[in-house]
Amino acid sequence: MSVEYIYPGSSSFATGSTPFGTYDSDLVFQSDAPKVANWCAKRLGYPVQNVELVDESLFACFEEATSEYAAQVNQFNIRNNLDTLKGNPTGSNYSGKLVQGSNLADIIGISDAYGTLSGVGGNTDIKKGSIDMVAGQQIYDLDVLFANVSESANRIDVVKVFHEAPPASARFFDPYAGSGVGSKNLMDEFGFGELSPASQFIMMPMFQDLLRMQAIELNDTIRKSAHSFNITNNKLQVFPIPKKAEKMWFEYFVRNEFIQNSTNVSADVVSDYANVGYNFIQYHTINDVGRQWIRKYSLALAKELLGAIREKYSSVPIPGSEISLDGGALRAEAQTEKDALIEQLRENLEELSRKNQFEIRNNESNYQQEMLRKVPLTIYTG
Repeated sequence: MSVEYIYPGSSSFATGSTPFGTYDSDLVFQSDAPKVANWCAKRLGYPVQNVELVDESLFACFEEATSEYAAQVNQFNIRNNLDTLKGNPTGSNYSGKLVQGSNLADIIGISDAYGTLSGVGGNTDIKKGSIDMVAGQQIYDLDVLFANVSESANRIDVVKVFHEAPPASARFFDPYAGSGVGSKNLMDEFGFGELSPASQFIMMPMFQDLLRMQAIELNDTIRKSAHSFNITNNKLQVFPIPKKAEKMWFEYFVRNEFIQNSTNVSADVVSDYANVGYNFIQYHTINDVGRQWIRKYSLALAKELLGAIREKYSSVPIPGSEISLDGGALRAEAQTEKDALIEQLRENLEELSRKNQFEIRNNESNYQQEMLRKVPLTIYTG
């Protein structure tokens, strides 16, 4: 004789009544489970109509709805807080905890690599090396002459070459030296030279020295073969062509060291979506807004389950006729309700994202400023 499983009415909840037991030890969950089961059964037609479900079925729907709510909230929190939590030790549970901070540490770590390339610091050592130039030879292969010998054939990147003409500032006399284009000639030109028995001084603007240096450098560039160089694929071409044997010094870093120092690989830390410590939210910590969503989702799951059961037998024979069951309609209705609830929850969560909160605060600030502009200014009368 087959056993007919029909909802028997309200009953109590006992530990072990749910498939996973995730919330069985939660006293508030234990209290709400029978109430939610009874509410779902009545919404499905009980006691006017038989509901082919038992307590354990409705408790399972209640547990799944709570887990789905926790999963949706946790997914939002992971997206919202992942940049802040990256690098923190794994094993911590961040559910129900306020996460504040910024990804400034990551930005600083990335900027270290730029610091190396720009010559203002960084996490890779800048080394100094030299090659011997030969009279009459203009092109030098740094990989052959230096990297293969001093850096075990590792690729080097040159950041600075010490091949420059003497500084322009040294090409004209110090204005206080008393000769050349110095203060003595200037004093004589002004006719002041005979008025002082000792050295003469005159204050000149700084830009005059700068203009003079620029003129010297421009003259060397246009009229002379100025000291310069060009590097292509670590082949150094120097100008002018060396006329004697001398050393060429340069600064460089090793490419492999730069790549390794610019890449940080850490174990046992938060790295991506999969290992962020967001566990199931405890039911007793969920507010009434969340619990109402869970009740509605539990009803949709129960409706889906009842539809699947009734759809197994599309019709039931009775004397002289047969009864058609609404399994397919229940399942379609349940799927629509589930989709609507998920979409509503996701929209509500997205409204609370950091991006939207910043936009809301910005709009509030703009509106307040606009309102303040319309406030009449007080006219002071003394």
